[in-house]
Amino acid sequence: MKLLRVGPPGAERPVALAQDGTAYDLSGVTADIDGGFLAGLDGSGPAELAGRVAAGRLPVADLAGQRVGPPVARPGKVVGIGLNYRDHAAEAGAAIPDEPVIFLKPSSTVVGPYDEVLVPRGGEKTDYEAELAVVIGRTARYLEDHAAAAGVIAGYTIANDVTERAFQFERGGQWDKGKSAETFTPLGPWLVTPDEVADPQRLALRLWVNGEQRQDGSTERMVFPVLELVRYASHFMVLEPGDVIITGTPAGVTLGRPGTPYLVPGDVVEIEIDGLGRQRQVLGKA
Repeated sequence: MKLLRVGPPGAERPVALAQDGTAYDLSGVTADIDGGFLAGLDGSGPAELAGRVAAGRLPVADLAGQRVGPPVARPGKVVGIGLNYRDHAAEAGAAIPDEPVIFLKPSSTVVGPYDEVLVPRGGEKTDYEAELAVVIGRTARYLEDHAAAAGVIAGYTIANDVTERAFQFERGGQWDKGKSAETFTPLGPWLVTPDEVADPQRLALRLWVNGEQRQDGSTERMVFPVLELVRYASHFMVLEPGDVIITGTPAGVTLGRPGTPYLVPGDVVEIEIDGLGRQRQVLGKA
């Protein structure tokens, strides 16, 4: 099942896409696709809702001309994972980490998949990062194994972990400075439930800037797989329904391409992941 949110920022309505592409309005089922809704899908919930969608037992939604928002409403937190692809660590001149590198992004960074991304004031090295994102559907703390981790995943989506490298590396302190500007986490277009993602470690990721392909990777090259990231993170923080984990980026970021200009207003970034759809952002200025 594919879930999405359409409408103006702060007034999105929930929608589900059937296999044939028909969109169904979920407003009679839930006010929004948020942590409460995702937690309520535990047990037989997903199958029951998917059955109603497949049978067309919900109002049809007209998506023409509608803005697509992030597929989950204002996550409580966005958990970032750094250096989780061997080729990206190599291009960054960093060692392969012995344990996952974790940072946090505020929920104010989250925007829709086609929304404008703003180069922050003082920014001069704004970069892209195509990433698989995991959306949490159940409260998770101290998960014991990968089976337990799989049980708390509500679905998958696409993220662009936009990063201002000058803030990240040249202004002192932690990575969060370069990760936290408004609009720096475009999410979507869909939240795809796990039953439609046969293997999260067999997904191709691709990114283009102004039509030029910059990233072409696969989640099979992760240092730490998705289920290990979820299990590991739960030992350092409580993961709550609606939280998002962005799982790292493959090689090809501007940081690793000497002579390639960083993003500037007017640039167009496009990202796709197999089975999860496609994003497109035009850069603007804060």
